[in-house]
Amino acid sequence: MTQPDTENMPVHALTTEQVCRLTGLSESRLRYWNKTGFFQPAVDPSVHGPYGAFYSFRDVVGLRTLAVLRDKTSLQSLRKIGAYLQEHFDDPWASLRFYTSGRDVLVDMGNGPVVLVPGGAQHVFDIGLVEVIGDMRSAVESMRRRRPEQIGTFTQHRYTAHNQVVVAGTRIPIAAVWAYHQAGYSPEAIVEQYPRLKVADVEAVVDHYLNDTAVRAG
Repeated sequence: MTQPDTENMPVHALTTEQVCRLTGLSESRLRYWNKTGFFQPAVDPSVHGPYGAFYSFRDVVGLRTLAVLRDKTSLQSLRKIGAYLQEHFDDPWASLRFYTSGRDVLVDMGNGPVVLVPGGAQHVFDIGLVEVIGDMRSAVESMRRRRPEQIGTFTQHRYTAHNQVVVAGTRIPIAAVWAYHQAGYSPEAIVEQYPRLKVADVEAVVDHYLNDTAVRAG
């Protein structure tokens, strides 16, 4: 069976809050899994607050797979499966194809489904990674799509970019955009550096700094 191409997955830095929305897992469960080493995010800078950990797209695929499996079997069983698979595969939850049959969890490691945790076998339900990847990619893209009212506006939140003022709907500090402008970059060239921005965002940042300079000079 052909395995999904996880090497070419898009990589995004996603917050704990975003991952909860995408996977259906609670923040407390993510923290517990991280603390116990069952599933740890790609980046955990040990920063206090709800945005201290960051997850990659690959993490989200793995967590969504676990969320589906967790409804079918116990966490103890998943721990046993994970411990075994991690000895043989990188990122097993996001690179293998899983099935459930009753309380059994089956995994396809290239030679067809194999039961890793014995139980009473009944019907097999396919929760293949290809479908999980597609669903998560669409969900991430939808969540990250900026709304029209966010274009050309700024926000500030203590858990976003270390409390810096950022372009609304992004984690891009307006100071970074201004620095590119001062270095001689055109609005179009700055957008090439930050594809999530629009020219209107750059123009709004420049106007903001020019107006602030004029106020301070006056």
